[in-house]
Amino acid sequence: MTDPDALVLHVDLDQFIAAVEVRRRPELAGRPVVVGGRGDPTERGVVATASYEARAAGVGSGMPLRVALRKCPDAVFLPVDKEAYDAASAEVMEVLRSLEWGGVPVVLEVLGWDEAFLAAGPGAEDGEEPETFAERVRQAVLDATSLTSAVGIGDNKLQAKLATGFAKQKVSGAAAPERTPESNVGTTGTGVYRISSERWYDEMGSRPTTALWGIGARTAARLELLGIRTVEELARSDAQVLAEQIGPTTGPWLRRRGRGVDPSPVDATPWVPRGHGREETFQQDLADWADVERETARIARRVTEDVVAEGRAVTRVGLKIRFRPFITLTRIHKLAEPTLDPDVLAAEAVALLDRVEKDRPVRLLGVRLEMVEPEGGY
Repeated sequence: MTDPDALVLHVDLDQFIAAVEVRRRPELAGRPVVVGGRGDPTERGVVATASYEARAAGVGSGMPLRVALRKCPDAVFLPVDKEAYDAASAEVMEVLRSLEWGGVPVVLEVLGWDEAFLAAGPGAEDGEEPETFAERVRQAVLDATSLTSAVGIGDNKLQAKLATGFAKQKVSGAAAPERTPESNVGTTGTGVYRISSERWYDEMGSRPTTALWGIGARTAARLELLGIRTVEELARSDAQVLAEQIGPTTGPWLRRRGRGVDPSPVDATPWVPRGHGREETFQQDLADWADVERETARIARRVTEDVVAEGRAVTRVGLKIRFRPFITLTRIHKLAEPTLDPDVLAAEAVALLDRVEKDRPVRLLGVRLEMVEPEGGY
């Protein structure tokens, strides 16, 4: 018998954006699909996602569309359709919310379009094994939406999130992580993987620190300067040294990460955005600064429409500007008084242009508006 209260599941949809496009264009199944920009690989733009077939040819997220075309000339290129992905995500989350585990409704924490944490609700009874429930989750999503998913199982959110990465390797056909014969972190069907505290070091100990959720290349480089290269070395490191060298909060947090510890609960509280932003890459660089100012004001007004829908006034205005070829700067300003006046916000965004050197053509502009904290906090 299994106590579901002690476990967390992480659900991650496979190649979500590409899968949504294939769902509405079934003739694309099995073909390399690349989604990004306006769908024209001869224009400026980057890959938002690529199907497994396109990834096999070397196409990856964030890659310029022109490079993707060279790597995979047979790919089908499609424009980004945010509304379609919003709708598909809502379908999936509704399916997940409807599930019961241990005889009670699950607790669902949405992480984004294509991923969420699941945990058993209060009063759950022992019974269904987590691997069995994970397969039931995958089947329910598939039956209702025609979208496939991978599910990671762990004793906490960190372990579940990492397990999903291994499960997705199985879905995509990549080599699964090497496991010892006696490991208790096996799967029941493609797309489910389990990591436990008991087997944490067997699974993760020899992997680089970048294998941990939340540790990127910069942090890993700082750890390497301290002689810490692997997850187990991080787990065995001196907490005081980490606190002194990396920070009194971040240092101990990193050590907990290395030990596979994550005390944060699965929280169903709806996510509340701190702000909204939009950015645009121009097909032709803007050399005339009157054009730069006009485009900045236009983008600011579009973002203002987004924040007005939230009903919270703006307190900070941010500007992102990328010069030719790829020099990117950001500037931010706190307003004297919160406002939703589109004229004021557009003017504030344009004013931030005075804080950069206007000596090169502009490739990209972005505006972000941060809102006042909601009642009760985030």
